[in-house]
Amino acid sequence: MKKILVPTDFSEQAEKALIVAAQLAKKHSSEIFLLHMLELPMGLADPARKGGNLPESLYFMKLANKHFKEALNKPYLKGIKVIEMVQFQQTFEGINQAAQKYKVDLIVMGSHGATGFKEVFIGSNTEKVVRTSSVPVLVIKTKYKPFRIKNFVFASDFSSEITGAFKQAVSFAKKNEANLHLLLVNTPSHFYTTQNAHRLISDFVKSVKPRLVNISTHVYNDMSVESGILNFAHFIQADLIGMRTHGRKGLAHFLNGSISEDMVNHSQLPVITFKI
Repeated sequence: MKKILVPTDFSEQAEKALIVAAQLAKKHSSEIFLLHMLELPMGLADPARKGGNLPESLYFMKLANKHFKEALNKPYLKGIKVIEMVQFQQTFEGINQAAQKYKVDLIVMGSHGATGFKEVFIGSNTEKVVRTSSVPVLVIKTKYKPFRIKNFVFASDFSSEITGAFKQAVSFAKKNEANLHLLLVNTPSHFYTTQNAHRLISDFVKSVKPRLVNISTHVYNDMSVESGILNFAHFIQADLIGMRTHGRKGLAHFLNGSISEDMVNHSQLPVITFKI
């Protein structure tokens, strides 16, 4: 984990993510790419275009530089290499492009979460990044000092399609010396006997052969997958929840939804997502 991307709008939530990223960077000797997106109207983003307004675009750039200077003077960033960047794009598109361009290993983002009308019809930039990113995304809502991962819950159906995401979760657990708890949630509409559920997880783990000692398997019964994950995480005092995301877009996403995005919106614990 040598490169960590932290998108920022210089808000309190963004700083919570930066504080966590700084702790991870110090632990893994990583560099941080601090990215600010300026979602300006086209005329402002490109003053050369007809109707462009150079003074206004310069104002926004100067304001961004002022915020960068203040952020980089934070004591928790001392000793860390931080590369500051400004891009003129829609936020989630710019984040994904920056992640690919600089070949980052992890994206760390802050989020308030979204509920009700906003969740259904608008969504958050964090949710969009979670849905589309090919890079693991760590979502932070609370200020952590220090940020430690002792118990890491990875929830799944343990089908063969999640192998890649599972391997990434194992790698993240190893790097952070965390106990990995594999969780299958039983619901009334999708129910396994305890014996069959444990066998399903065990057979999956054997097929992947992860090189990690601290793995335990769990089956938890609840009314929905989301509530089961949250209740189990609370029960074992988890520090992090891991999920796979399918990366569907458009109609496919509308029809199928995503438990990962629901978790990002509703969990107060940090959530990390891995694309299958």
